[in-house]
Amino acid sequence: MIKYSKQREAIIKCLSDRKDHPTAETIYNEAKEIMPNISLGTVYRNLNQLASMNKILIVKTPYGPDRYDPNPNQHPHFFCTECSKVLDIDVDKEKLISLGQDGFKGEVNGCISSYYGICPTCLMNNK
Repeated sequence: MIKYSKQREAIIKCLSDRKDHPTAETIYNEAKEIMPNISLGTVYRNLNQLASMNKILIVKTPYGPDRYDPNPNQHPHFFCTECSKVLDIDVDKEKLISLGQDGFKGEVNGCISSYYGICPTCLMNNK
């Protein structure tokens, strides 16, 4: 069990209820409004601790820095090749596992999947 930290609580507050998968720098800039003396190193350290405690997900992106997701459950992500936005995709997990199991002689217990393409906002802007 990790002891209570005001900095960690500020970071959790900055992540709560977000769907935009912010970078550590975005979280740092917002946390500074709550705690002006917080450092970027403290933000990274606490994000890593929260991820190791399965409180958040670290989303590795092909386009830039890692992103942070307050939903710790594995779920598919969409990466926009135009604007680098990271979005959640609502897909039936059991269907994905079933697809992986089909034709595989072992036992599939879970999956991590990513999708790439153009997000709805960029599609609208390109028209």
